[in-house]
Amino acid sequence: MTKVSTAVLTNKKNEVLILKRSKKVRTYRELWSGVSGYVEENEKPYETAIKEIKEETGLKKKDIKLIKKLKVIKFTDIYRNEKYNWELYPFVFLTEKKDKINIDWEHTEYRWIKPSEIENIQTVPHFKDIIIMCFK
Repeated sequence: MTKVSTAVLTNKKNEVLILKRSKKVRTYRELWSGVSGYVEENEKPYETAIKEIKEETGLKKKDIKLIKKLKVIKFTDIYRNEKYNWELYPFVFLTEKKDKINIDWEHTEYRWIKPSEIENIQTVPHFKDIIIMCFK
């Protein structure tokens, strides 16, 4: 299974950061997600989350605070006729640096939304579930 760390960033207004994946990424192009990245060998999912937050948003470890770690989600998906076995490690982080987001090449845009708005957005698999679990 391919291990992926997924970080949901939230702020004091209970908004969630969503990122639109670019056409340059390998999977789920032009769908919305949180910060995510492959967990490399000898790396813990939490370490991956911190690293990916910095790479994908520009926020540093001092700019975020872990507030929740969710259960691992395992699933199989077919994307562009290729089968993927995923193991997602979701984390929720609080940031007060809402206006300091600086996305990288993996994304074309970002938005801060209310969790209830996620229902109307096309997301990567299980991202909606993660948002619902975070804010129920």
